[in-house]
Amino acid sequence: MPRPYVIMNAAMTLDGKIATKGGDSRISCSKDLDRLHKLRASVDAVMVGAGTVLADDPSLTVRRAKGKNPMRVIIDGTARVPPGAKALDNSSKTIVAVSRRARRDKVKNLQKVGAEVIQVGRDEVNLALLLKKLYERGVRRLLLEGGSTLNWAMLSRGLVDEIRIAISPRIVGGTEAKTLVGGEGFFRVNEGIKLELLRISRVGEDLLLTYRPRGSKC
Repeated sequence: MPRPYVIMNAAMTLDGKIATKGGDSRISCSKDLDRLHKLRASVDAVMVGAGTVLADDPSLTVRRAKGKNPMRVIIDGTARVPPGAKALDNSSKTIVAVSRRARRDKVKNLQKVGAEVIQVGRDEVNLALLLKKLYERGVRRLLLEGGSTLNWAMLSRGLVDEIRIAISPRIVGGTEAKTLVGGEGFFRVNEGIKLELLRISRVGEDLLLTYRPRGSKC
């Protein structure tokens, strides 16, 4: 089925953390933030998970570059996101994707503040079906700014076309600190998602790596 071209973007420390054990995710240098906002301005929609909204309350708008704000898509199976979240303001259209497990009163609260709520999936959000619906709404390029759980869900289902990772020259450690990709994970290395390196560049003090997923077989 047709779906948008999905770019997964993230900043991580050299030891693979996207947030510290205390939840601090301010990893990108200033120039990498400029790059991120230019990237947001180049896509039709930006996607995050409910966990990211609850932890960081991002606005997901374009502020450090010229261009319009993209549509915002929040993956929120049980409608946990509060109506006062910045990502639900009127700076751009917001779609909240929920499953049938979402309570009706919570859905109505999201709709009251202007969010479009789409139910896709019974026990969890059906990401492939959601991407199809977004494509039907005119979304051709989508930026994935997920946390480790959503990154795993998208990658493991083959729904990511390009990966851009900015590596900060820091090591923060912590067994509880979140890594780039979480989820269930693979049992063996050779089951992992194989990547093709496309570009290496430097952005400020960070190293930017760009990959294309090539499937899970070596």
